[in-house]
Amino acid sequence: MSSFEKKLRAPKGIEPEHWFIECYRKHQGHPLKILVSLYKGNYYKFLLAIFFFFCKHACVWVLPIVTANIINDITAGNPDSTRHIMFYTLLMVFLIVLNVPMNYLYVDYKSQSTRYAETGLRKALVRKLQQLSISFHIETQSGRLQSKIIRDVEAVEGLSTQMFLSILNIVLNISVALAVTVQRSMMVFSFFLVTTPIAAITMVSFRSIMKRRNREFRKEMEETSARVMEMVELIPVTRAHALEEEEVQKMSGQLFAVAEKGYKLDLIQSLFGSVGWAIFQVFQVVCLCFTGFLAFKGNILAGDITLYQSYFATIVNQVSAIISLVPTITKGIESVNSIGEVLLSEDVEHNEGKEQVTDVEGCFSFRDVHFRYHDGENDTLNGLNLEVRKGETIALVGESGAGKSTILNLVNGFYLADTGEVLLDGHDLSRIDLRSYRKYLAVVPQTSILFSGTIRENIVYGCEDVTQEKLDQVIDAANLRELVDSLPKGLDTMVGEHGGKLSGGQRQRISIARALIREPKIILLDEATSALDSISEKLIQEAVNNLTRNRTTFIVAHRLSTIRDADRIAVIHGGQCVEFGTYDELMASRGIFYSMKQIQS
Repeated sequence: MSSFEKKLRAPKGIEPEHWFIECYRKHQGHPLKILVSLYKGNYYKFLLAIFFFFCKHACVWVLPIVTANIINDITAGNPDSTRHIMFYTLLMVFLIVLNVPMNYLYVDYKSQSTRYAETGLRKALVRKLQQLSISFHIETQSGRLQSKIIRDVEAVEGLSTQMFLSILNIVLNISVALAVTVQRSMMVFSFFLVTTPIAAITMVSFRSIMKRRNREFRKEMEETSARVMEMVELIPVTRAHALEEEEVQKMSGQLFAVAEKGYKLDLIQSLFGSVGWAIFQVFQVVCLCFTGFLAFKGNILAGDITLYQSYFATIVNQVSAIISLVPTITKGIESVNSIGEVLLSEDVEHNEGKEQVTDVEGCFSFRDVHFRYHDGENDTLNGLNLEVRKGETIALVGESGAGKSTILNLVNGFYLADTGEVLLDGHDLSRIDLRSYRKYLAVVPQTSILFSGTIRENIVYGCEDVTQEKLDQVIDAANLRELVDSLPKGLDTMVGEHGGKLSGGQRQRISIARALIREPKIILLDEATSALDSISEKLIQEAVNNLTRNRTTFIVAHRLSTIRDADRIAVIHGGQCVEFGTYDELMASRGIFYSMKQIQS
């Protein structure tokens, strides 16, 4: 654990991701309570940040007082003016220099608190996503989940800063200004109370109009972005039908609409920017005239005019800032609730307290299995019965939507049967700890899934202490030797994002090598040779034969020529196994399988 990670850890060993999930459960429906509870164990850091914040701003708050006192000394002809000026100069230099270490300490403690919450929330989301069921991930767009981890957490961190620090800054500035003012002149204090809200509300009302115009322009830009993406995707179709000019004209109208919104926004921003500035200056002049009149009447000293001018500007700006923070706070609260959609989801895979699997033979029994997806109108599996012996290779064939991939998902425990039983070596899969069972399982999907790393890292993923001898055996068995030897860095070659630097066949063989190195007892192959050229298909078929030897294997296949060597073939139709036997037996029976094979011949 790094020193920085230790610094961010909360006292008493609180694990943030576990605590944050509990915070959401405890304060469900109360986003501000959730926000406050996220900082448990770090409240003292916020208090220290407040103290250092006060110290670092001392020079700003003291300067108007010093300026006023110097002017008053000079205008009054005070004989100690020189000594006072020297004292005030040294005081201000000290406070200015003090700002540097105080600002460092302020940011240090503030950042520790906010980064702790930010990191803890992301870890909580990552942990929860690993616990949520596959059905949740299938039904939820990955872009939305990514947005919650990145943008929503960032918005919550921004909300924390605004709630605990920016608002604190505003409150302290206003409090100091009003405290000094009320101590020096109740009349000026009363003037501030009357005019400050008027000035602030006037300025904010102009901002609301600009905000509306900005929103209109943003929506038009989003529409244009969508149109551009659509245009680019349709270029082959547009070119094929000679519709280039029509597409140009259609986009031209959209681009002019954006330009019009942008033109109106520019004018409004210019107008209200200047009006807002003018209003602020008018109130500043009113304050100057008022305090000048009081000084003329002798109610205040001449030097106090600059003090009240500075504090009046501070108060108006801070009140305006409070109102302008409302959109940021609203956005942050929405993000707190958005994160809760994941952290509070109950669609998780429950394994605690279930039977642990210590060894697997690989015998499967499907007994009157019914299954329907959450959004399905009919059962995908409708009374499926199927017996699979140890070490047997079973090919699942049938038309699209028949239930073949669903059977694989039941075998790996991604879904559980609604009714009926799926038995592994006589044990109901719904009653065993699937995590212990999956240690004996390997999956090779139709689309190989690689991460950005080296070939070696992708093969040994999840396996520790793999010897070079074993790795070499796996590379040979997966028909990867020629590829590895042809690369300058061999196994340490980077595969690129999603394996983009490799061909489809090469990626698939790496997936097979990843499965082989786990030495599984059960193999799931989902059309591993689909959409490949004949040479790649031959190499992969050889690798598949090495992978499935003496292992219970389920193969989903659409190309029937690839399953001739399967021990038995299950024809799935309407969610049931309607034919079951060897390749030769099914061809001899001249049933559904025979008809399917004739169509592909």
